[in-house]
Amino acid sequence: LMEELFSDLLQKVLGLKIPTPFPHMSYAEAMDRYASDKPDLRWPIEMRDLSPLFKDSKFRVFRDALVGGGEVRGFSLTGGNRLSRSQIDQLVEKAKGFGAKGLIWIRSAEGKLSSSADKFLNGDELSSAAKALGMQSGDLALLIADQTAIARAALNSLRLHCAEKLEIPPTSKFAFLWVDEFPLFEYDPDAQRYVSKHHPFTSPHPDDLSLLKEGKKLDQVRARAYDLVLNGYEIGGGSIRIHQPEIQQLLFDRLGIPREEAAQKFGFFLEALEYGTPPHGGIALGIDRIAMILAGTDAIRDVIAFPKTQSALDLMTDAPSDVSPDQLRELSLRVAKPNK
Repeated sequence: LMEELFSDLLQKVLGLKIPTPFPHMSYAEAMDRYASDKPDLRWPIEMRDLSPLFKDSKFRVFRDALVGGGEVRGFSLTGGNRLSRSQIDQLVEKAKGFGAKGLIWIRSAEGKLSSSADKFLNGDELSSAAKALGMQSGDLALLIADQTAIARAALNSLRLHCAEKLEIPPTSKFAFLWVDEFPLFEYDPDAQRYVSKHHPFTSPHPDDLSLLKEGKKLDQVRARAYDLVLNGYEIGGGSIRIHQPEIQQLLFDRLGIPREEAAQKFGFFLEALEYGTPPHGGIALGIDRIAMILAGTDAIRDVIAFPKTQSALDLMTDAPSDVSPDQLRELSLRVAKPNK
């Protein structure tokens, strides 16, 4: 239904024919290949995990990252070797600005490989990395060794920066993608327990029910949740909801929510499930964001009828305005003095 909707929308608004069906990608695959759950597929520059190639490396930067539970990951830029050394140095600083400790580069020119880590990486390691990244003569590879989340996030930002810097033409003007099979849980280190990735009413993947019932490997339980992505933006998201009371109670149990608390907070909902709620689900769309993309702008304020300023002021209604003492008294509130 959504694919037909957007196909019709782009045809009527922009006169463009969008191919369907849209490609699908699991959350795990999207994070592995693009380090993003909303990858922009207009530039299909994919990352590769190079950790297995360097597990015995004597290069301290790689060894320390891997021993610390991190990874070595990178991507190759077609024709990137045309960048000057000073331009590559700028990319190193960009990577640091994106959170990485540093950046290792590999050049491929006239059948020879060179690297910023030539003193520490042997020829076999360089050739293995180049092969894994699919490098051809004239290409440039960029590698980051760090904690997994940092390495992936920095490379994703660097990937988009390089596409702009090298003026790499996009493969399409509009790239739709379905991302599904999101994790049902994520671990909260502060609370020292698992919490819902989205909300506790998302249905678990049928193939992962055994993990949920056993209470083991909760981080591997997938959700029947899905996002619709366009040009690197999430334009819609939804899920299939839980409709069986026993599954809903099991989820509360795994989240560490006592049955008394669940009954107090969600009793009306749990009771409704007892009456035989049918399977149901849905999706919600971001109309402003869709309008922004179709209008060819990257500022959502350009398409909002009455946008707020940078300081969150609504110039049309002059909001927020001062609160009167009567209003505060009615709500039993008082304004606290700021700490000095």
